[in-house]
Amino acid sequence: MYLRKLAAIAVLALGGTTLAASPAHAANIAVNPGFESGLTGWTCTASSGATAVSTPVHSGTRALQATPAGNDTARCQQTISVRPSSAYTLSAWVRGGYVFLGATGTGGTDPSTWASSPSSYVQLSTSFTTGASTTSVTIYVNGWYGQGVYQADDVVLDGAAGQGQPPAAPAGLTGTGNATTASLSWSASSGATGYNVYRNGTKVGAPTGTTYTDSPGAGTHSYQVSATNASGESARSGAVSATVTGTPPGTLPKRVLVGYLHASFANGSGYTRMADVPNAWDVINLSFGEPTSVTSGDIRFTQCPVAECPNVESEAEFIAGIRAKQALGKKVLISIGGQNGQVQLSTTAARDRFVQSVSAIIDRYGLDGLDIDFEGHSLYLDNGDTNLSAPTTPVIVNLISALKTLKARYGTRFVLTMAPETFFVQLGYQFYGPGPNGSADRRAASYLPVIHAMRNDLTLLHVQDYNSGPIMGLDNQYHTMGGHDFHVAMTDMLLAGFPIAGNPNNVFPALRQDQVAIGLPAAPFAGNGFTTVAEVQKAFDCLAKGTNCGTYRPRGVYPNLRGLMTWSINWDRYNAFEFSRNHRAYLDGLG
Repeated sequence: MYLRKLAAIAVLALGGTTLAASPAHAANIAVNPGFESGLTGWTCTASSGATAVSTPVHSGTRALQATPAGNDTARCQQTISVRPSSAYTLSAWVRGGYVFLGATGTGGTDPSTWASSPSSYVQLSTSFTTGASTTSVTIYVNGWYGQGVYQADDVVLDGAAGQGQPPAAPAGLTGTGNATTASLSWSASSGATGYNVYRNGTKVGAPTGTTYTDSPGAGTHSYQVSATNASGESARSGAVSATVTGTPPGTLPKRVLVGYLHASFANGSGYTRMADVPNAWDVINLSFGEPTSVTSGDIRFTQCPVAECPNVESEAEFIAGIRAKQALGKKVLISIGGQNGQVQLSTTAARDRFVQSVSAIIDRYGLDGLDIDFEGHSLYLDNGDTNLSAPTTPVIVNLISALKTLKARYGTRFVLTMAPETFFVQLGYQFYGPGPNGSADRRAASYLPVIHAMRNDLTLLHVQDYNSGPIMGLDNQYHTMGGHDFHVAMTDMLLAGFPIAGNPNNVFPALRQDQVAIGLPAAPFAGNGFTTVAEVQKAFDCLAKGTNCGTYRPRGVYPNLRGLMTWSINWDRYNAFEFSRNHRAYLDGLG
């Protein structure tokens, strides 16, 4: 009886049923329209057996499936806030013997349409205008008595959201991956004030805009996005995948962020546990390993004491945090020196103890290498030591020997970085050691022979472009820290090379572009010479692209300039991640 009646209706109903491709939507205000979040937002009759299935689906990863039983048509519905006297279009993709789509409580003629398509999805569409006092409608989908299982997917109620209505689920989600990050973008949802990003089902971000960059580690990852406002959260979008390839052992990404982690002290910025270091950082330098005495060569590293860092983790947790970062392709190094760590390897015994004790730290924590951050009086040049390629001063010769020994011990996977101050490097354009009459500061440019001797094994040189006096550039003008010109001039010297103390027969040769990063404070209170985000990126544009330059014009364009270093990860966190958030996105955008 029911089938004969339906057959009679079909001649009339199908003529008004739209089975075409989806129209463009102004705003889908249905909650969980693709059933990607199960039955969230939907109410289904008790005996319908309604569930979200993974096949067959029209799009995404889920669709509704329900089965009429007895006098139950297996209806699933949701009530949605709407605006009075407003036009709406209702559509859905359906599959089954007989499937109905409609709305009730519209304040006018309640629409309904249906189709019979047991083997493939077809689209149903209808429309209505709300009454003058209508503030909500109920949309529904159901099967028919005794006609078996049906599916429905991609339900759309297209129109203006009512008051107090969560925004529609975002549409147009796309995702791409590279060696270190996944980049997502999507279309704006009407009424949304923010978005939630989900990776493999877990929330990982809450951007306010319609793009997001994630650093999830190597692998293929599934992403969804929802929209939020004061009234709640929308259903999640359909899922997209992005593959992050990772980097081979011992190598770094094309563009890197290097950050120092206050692992042995807090320094007013608060202690950051290893597990809490953001994935934006490619190289993490544990600060600091320090000697038992200035000339002992015996380097020790201990975690921050509880009295200074109440939230410090156990050593086992610290090591587990290091392993987790390494699993994501990050490099974790021990940094030797710092402001208080004076290291003078004035004897071969001190040299050998340095190699032994540094190796013990690397092995204990399973680190990827070493950062040399000698400051103060650690390095200097004796009278008459003027040949860059053949230094004679013991603290220089022994340090070079120690570094070569460590490199040979750990092989190609060993990461070696250095973070000298401008006084120890670029000042060499004017002064080198005590000078011809022995009256100059013998520390001037004393890093140069070490850098030169290790240039084939040096992974990164990131000179501290801060806590510096004015330095003369290759244009023979003095440059002062804090602006883009200073960074351009200081970096250009490393990438173009320069005569030492003006002697054309004693030249510091240019380093490879991929060996050089720019060193910066993460925040105004992290060091003198803080440079704003805009000025830093202006400097990088000038060096890497030849654009956005100021008064100083570099000797070349350096498209493979490696990245940025900062003091420090802790100060960046203290400053609401301004450094890493902005510069990670900038570097990733360079390719």
